[in-house]
Amino acid sequence: MFSETRYAMNGDLHVAYRASPKGERDIVFVPNWFTCCELLPELPSVRGFAEAMTTLGRLIFLDQPGTGASDSIITDALPTLEQWTDSITAVLDALEISEAVLITPAGALPTAALFAATHRSRTTALVILEGYADPGAQRTDLDRDETNATFIALWGTGETQHVLNPDMPWNEEIRAAWARMERLGASPGTVALVMPLVSELDIRAILPTVRVPTLVVQHADDPFIPSDWGKYVADHIPGAKFVQLPGRNFHHFVEPWRASFQEIAEFLTGEQPDMADDRVLATVLFTDIVDSTRRAAEMGDRDWHALLDAHDAVLRSQLARFRGREVNTSGDGFLATFDGPQRAIRCAMAIRDAVQALGIQIRAGLHTGEVELRGDDIGGIAVHIGARVSASAGANDVLVSSTLRDLVIGSGLEFDDRGTHQLKGVPGEWRLFAVASS
Repeated sequence: MFSETRYAMNGDLHVAYRASPKGERDIVFVPNWFTCCELLPELPSVRGFAEAMTTLGRLIFLDQPGTGASDSIITDALPTLEQWTDSITAVLDALEISEAVLITPAGALPTAALFAATHRSRTTALVILEGYADPGAQRTDLDRDETNATFIALWGTGETQHVLNPDMPWNEEIRAAWARMERLGASPGTVALVMPLVSELDIRAILPTVRVPTLVVQHADDPFIPSDWGKYVADHIPGAKFVQLPGRNFHHFVEPWRASFQEIAEFLTGEQPDMADDRVLATVLFTDIVDSTRRAAEMGDRDWHALLDAHDAVLRSQLARFRGREVNTSGDGFLATFDGPQRAIRCAMAIRDAVQALGIQIRAGLHTGEVELRGDDIGGIAVHIGARVSASAGANDVLVSSTLRDLVIGSGLEFDDRGTHQLKGVPGEWRLFAVASS
């Protein structure tokens, strides 16, 4: 969906950026602090929001100099707000874009506000998500220093994201993905250098000079950025619209993001889109017959097809028993979904045991995650992960991801730790478990 990373020139510095295909309008996601455009739009936590935004226009991610895939800043001087703003100009020029919407997540408002105020003709609109004008307004120097020290100490572990976004789904795989993004976004030394700057920027004087259509969206119960901070921003930008939504998250581009997206879409298009229930949490099950190619060659087509018919009948019987939904079949492989993780595992065990009477063995892989509904088919990263888990299974194995294992604690199911694995095409290391034989 997004292009390979390209570079724009901000003076002598290379600014990395990625863009989706052209659309009705151009939308720049202004980076906050330390990002990596190579990874951010593809994070499982972010992908849904990014894909929805591309229905509104071309979405552009960039990394500020000193972070992510952009040039390092080889100097003892701190980066400046002007330099950050110039990065937006550089990317727009590289893409030959005359004007764009700016989407500003928490922490990005200073850059976006300065750009909007100084480049009105190039700013279609400004969307502020969890905005604040003076982060130090209600904090002492000691509080700020302690917060920065904690942030720096946790950098690269992903754990800060869980603290900042308590409503976001969380498990070991999500943590590992965010941890990788942090490590590739900035080193701890860069974080330590820049944090004092971003925690002291005061842009209250700039707000009245922002004279472009502006939307401010704030979560009502964010403990880090109180809603009244966002209300202050909206009150001081002429004509700005303020919307408060339920929630505690620091970010609006992670789950649950749909309410924020609807407000953005209505603001930009004049219509609030219906958000079809095209993503649901499900447990995916992949099965296939062990050594199927060899068995088919030994048996011949007629006997092999008869065996496949018996195998399919067993699988469908067990899927009906455990409320599974058959998604599709391919040769000797089955893909099914379940609305309950424990039922999915027990179904896989029942299939494994039942097909042994046919003289065959299967392997099964399961994972729980958000899947995209595509008519009768499904897609998304969770499906990809389930397939990779299955590919790691051996004969008679019912192999599950740690995400799924954690969801059935207390069920009486027991597991054998199969260690950590690299799943092809999936970021990070994944810990897998085999269901213990009863």
